[in-house]
Amino acid sequence: MKRTTLAAAALFLALGSNAQQALMGGASAVSPEINPDGSVTFRLNAPKAITVQLTGDFLPDTLMDTPFGKFEVAGSVDMVQNNEGVWEYTTAPLDGELYSYSFVVNGTRQMDPSNIYQSRDVATWTNTFTLSRQKGDKGFLYSVNKVPHGDVAKVWYNSPTLGLQRRMTVYTPAGYNDPDNKTRYPVMYLLHGAGGDENAWSELGRAAQIMDNLIATGKAVPMIVVMPNGNTNTSAAPGEWSAGEYQPSLMGGGPDFGQAKASMDESFLDIVSYVESHYRTLPGQYSRAMCGLSMGGGHTFATTLRYPKQFGYIGLFSAGLSVPGGDYSTPFAQQAEGNAVFASQMKALFDARPRLYWIGIGKTDFLYQSTADLRAYLDKAGYPYQYMETEGGHIWRNWRIYLTEFAQKIFK
Repeated sequence: MKRTTLAAAALFLALGSNAQQALMGGASAVSPEINPDGSVTFRLNAPKAITVQLTGDFLPDTLMDTPFGKFEVAGSVDMVQNNEGVWEYTTAPLDGELYSYSFVVNGTRQMDPSNIYQSRDVATWTNTFTLSRQKGDKGFLYSVNKVPHGDVAKVWYNSPTLGLQRRMTVYTPAGYNDPDNKTRYPVMYLLHGAGGDENAWSELGRAAQIMDNLIATGKAVPMIVVMPNGNTNTSAAPGEWSAGEYQPSLMGGGPDFGQAKASMDESFLDIVSYVESHYRTLPGQYSRAMCGLSMGGGHTFATTLRYPKQFGYIGLFSAGLSVPGGDYSTPFAQQAEGNAVFASQMKALFDARPRLYWIGIGKTDFLYQSTADLRAYLDKAGYPYQYMETEGGHIWRNWRIYLTEFAQKIFK
């Protein structure tokens, strides 16, 4: 046995470093390579390929027509093959940010075999990389830095309203689990968009890294962050509950598992009840914040209307808006006009005096008009709110910004 082991080791060493990489499943090109000036070089060793393109959210976006409106999709650019058969492309210097990309080889999309970092958005996987140009920029905030770290747990809870055992992701700040720590904390409920699940904000949204860095620098107060699953006919992310390894979809988060027993807003206090009975939380409206992106913004909008005295801080990130009895196919202004139930709910909400009603939207977001309609309604009624408008559309690059901004404004 010993002679066999030694012989195998000798053969492994004799094969050389390139062969070692191949045997271990490694890559033969450095990609992506972040250059000193902030530009990034991508490489793909595909000597027999006829065409190779790079597609990424750092390239100029294009608009794609969908049943839900115009969506921004990542742009693409041709890569050039060098004398060694390696395809290459170098970007202009990029700002600090978390970026996504993939390759298109002979018309077929594929991942970068040299980059182990990947993320899933609905049913699409992309490679990712994080670039930081200076301390405090977005890339820095989205990175794991030498600061005290909170804990992230996947937690199962019972939802009597939905009749399901369900899973959520819970971030607790650094020091929460210290044996001598008796501190109670405020809670931010952070909701994902259509096609997402309880993993979306912790993976694509970099919520834990953002909170660690903001708390460590004193820009946000220590808080618990609860990231539930907003698909009320499912229990957890695809492949992570009893329904098995199904293909997620944009609407409903997966296949048709039957009609949910209740909506997210109707069932949301099940989540609050669990959190407040299992974690050291501060009591009362002004120790709770609720915010969400897209569908999750719609859930936030509906839940805070249904329970106007429960949340002291409210954040709508590119929110999908619909009033009671309305539907998303009708312009929001038409839904709201003359709707006595909606007017009564809005009055009750603002009579409860939330300390912050915060709205963020991208200039080219397909939901821009509905947000403009809501702002016009708030202005006419004299209801106070804060507003942030950013470049770009319905994209994670904006939602990470909105979380960063919102988290710094709450519980102070």
